[in-house]
Amino acid sequence: MGAAEEQVDAVEMDAVMSPTLSDEQWDRLVAAGTPEDVAVGDYVFRTGESGYDLIVIESGEVEVVRDALRWVSEVVITTMGPRTFAGELGLLNGQGAFLSARVTKPGRVHRVTRAQLRALMNEDDELCDLILHALWARRESLRTGPAAMTLKFVGTGSSNDFLALRRFAERLDLVHKAVALPPGDLGTLDTHEITVDDLPVAFIQGEPLLRATPGLVAEQLGLSYQAQADEIVVVGGGPAGLAGAIYGASEGLSTVLLDAVAPGGQAAATSRIENFLGFPFGVSGGDLIGQAILQALKFGVRVYAPCEATGLTRITPDLLDVALSDGRLIRARSVIVTSGAAYRRLDLDRWQDFERSGVYYAATPLELRQVQGKPVVVVGGANSAGQAALYLSAHGSPVHLVVRGEQLGTRMSSYLADRLADDPRVRVHTSSNVVGLDGDDTLESVRIDTVGDVDARGLFCFIGATPATSWLPALDRDPEGFIRTGTDVAVQTLAQWQGLGREPLPFETSAPRVFAAGDVRRGSMKRVAAAVGEGSSAVASVHRALAY
Repeated sequence: MGAAEEQVDAVEMDAVMSPTLSDEQWDRLVAAGTPEDVAVGDYVFRTGESGYDLIVIESGEVEVVRDALRWVSEVVITTMGPRTFAGELGLLNGQGAFLSARVTKPGRVHRVTRAQLRALMNEDDELCDLILHALWARRESLRTGPAAMTLKFVGTGSSNDFLALRRFAERLDLVHKAVALPPGDLGTLDTHEITVDDLPVAFIQGEPLLRATPGLVAEQLGLSYQAQADEIVVVGGGPAGLAGAIYGASEGLSTVLLDAVAPGGQAAATSRIENFLGFPFGVSGGDLIGQAILQALKFGVRVYAPCEATGLTRITPDLLDVALSDGRLIRARSVIVTSGAAYRRLDLDRWQDFERSGVYYAATPLELRQVQGKPVVVVGGANSAGQAALYLSAHGSPVHLVVRGEQLGTRMSSYLADRLADDPRVRVHTSSNVVGLDGDDTLESVRIDTVGDVDARGLFCFIGATPATSWLPALDRDPEGFIRTGTDVAVQTLAQWQGLGREPLPFETSAPRVFAAGDVRRGSMKRVAAAVGEGSSAVASVHRALAY
């Protein structure tokens, strides 16, 4: 197949993407690198190069190009002259180059390696802010231009595998393009000798990767784990994990963050968080997590996803090994477990359709605002369900409480059961189950097997949560699998601490130097702000543990 012409105007670099540096700033930036004379036609970095350098241009000219792909010709993205620098956000997260930079006028450049760039950003706040803003702005600009064709996903729109690829790329803010096909339709893929069974396909620099997964794509992009001596391994990239990684790295600890899917956890899927400090008008979970990931990269956190931890072993009193699903090991001096917990869901058609428009896992003023005065259904037979039903009814909502058991008081405190029985706005359905959901864009009705369809503008699900702790069988956990920490650690596990001359520190588990924070920890509040506080507070205990 011949390459088609692609008419694209070069990107105009604004003041953020290409900041004007003062003489003092320029001298400090140049001093961080190694000088090199370049001639016309030289490449200062090329597509696919791992660990490429920030290129500081003293004289001459460099053009940044997207290389020719199978079906389209080369495209010049932008041209950069003296007192500018070439590079984008991949410099910080270890991603291989997906563009090339070619010299068009001879001159001199200075190569700043990733390690030198990291040292410069740690020591020079002024330059750090200028460079970070530029790299971020360039990444955002590239997402909508011809550079996006360097990573292209094609698959059926309803396919979970295709959605997993998109979620992975969006959470990591990768420059990419996604094309959703109707079921059974290959579009133009048949010209590539690709079948329906090969979907989803990831085209990486024009080369097809069949039956693509996030893990395979990460490997190709240079985003899979690279061994290095680490002081902290944070397992789980939700708010608690991101906070722990950021605080650890900002305080000088070599830190790696792993997530089995992509950073963000449940918070990244939240359309609006209104009770997080400093955001009076609310913030989307995606925006909050995106800024947190950028902050993590700024401080030198090495972020890897998808990267699933499958085991934890103590090698010596001072060293731990975290086993990954691909068999590799990460050795570290301490581990913070923030692998989270997944709220249990009912196995019903359209459940996912309504998770952002009618299904809730908490009953707080935030959720109340969505349903106040409107009919709702609460599912569950324990205290949390009873408290939610009373709270919602007290604010004007007629409530159907659906309990699977035969009696309301089996798992619920008697005072709650009595109050529910006396509340005229609460109708209790025992020996009952929710069996269906209905509505257009938002939830409108719920089907209960014992009574049929009932009007409902919200379904509040309190059937428990499953902590992601099955890979940690040796840690002291409660009967539901949540990790005990600090003074909550069971007495029978404390004998091992006698040699250390101390008890478990706050957020420390039954294993010395292994900590837990966020939803995975027994007694946590299961809120974004609380998770951030726990993750950052755990780092204070890490410092104390490492000092022993």
